[in-house]
Amino acid sequence: MAGKSATPKPPRPVQAPKQRSTPRTPDERRTWRALMIVGALGFVGLLVALGFIFFGGTDSAQALTDAGCEVKTYKAQRQQHVDKLPEGFKYNSFPPTSGPHNPVPAPVDFYDEPVDELRLVHDLEHGGVVIQYGADIPAAQVDAMRDWWRDDPNGIIVAPLPALNDKVTFAAWTAEYQGNNPTPGEQHGVLATCPRFDADAADAFVDKYGFRGPERFPRDQLAPG
Repeated sequence: MAGKSATPKPPRPVQAPKQRSTPRTPDERRTWRALMIVGALGFVGLLVALGFIFFGGTDSAQALTDAGCEVKTYKAQRQQHVDKLPEGFKYNSFPPTSGPHNPVPAPVDFYDEPVDELRLVHDLEHGGVVIQYGADIPAAQVDAMRDWWRDDPNGIIVAPLPALNDKVTFAAWTAEYQGNNPTPGEQHGVLATCPRFDADAADAFVDKYGFRGPERFPRDQLAPG
């Protein structure tokens, strides 16, 4: 039986890339450029969408501004449990956003009567958000607040405060934590005063300032009742 030839097969010739038989027409070139632009815009849109997901999207401050809200930040006042305010002490904001408070926080709920501010401040210390509205807020606005609250009530207290007249306020107490250190650093009270209730503004305030208190609780632990 004859052996296999030791002579190797000649290498396959290298094939050059195929060229278009005819150049693109002007219409084809315009179509190609349009497709490239659409693709680039799609990539930019993806980046914007990712930014919205990971960094909060539209500036929360803008949503509050669009609703006519005025947001003020106050240096946090001392943390202590009291049955009544010390003689001569005054909260540095109205409604209060930090400071001495009752040892027992108010239960998370939608109230039809005013709630003791000393108890509400304790809720703020835990990271809750307190929304209060004046005596001149129309019933339709109160109903809108109630509907918004029912959608995600954990950690949110809503109550009337007649002295606010025709205003609605959002209050929070924030503290910056230093790494994993449970002792919070710089603390502030934050108060947004609005001419009406606006659901987008409420969402923006909760997202930006809520659940960052000096004795913060996870939101799911601040359920109504």
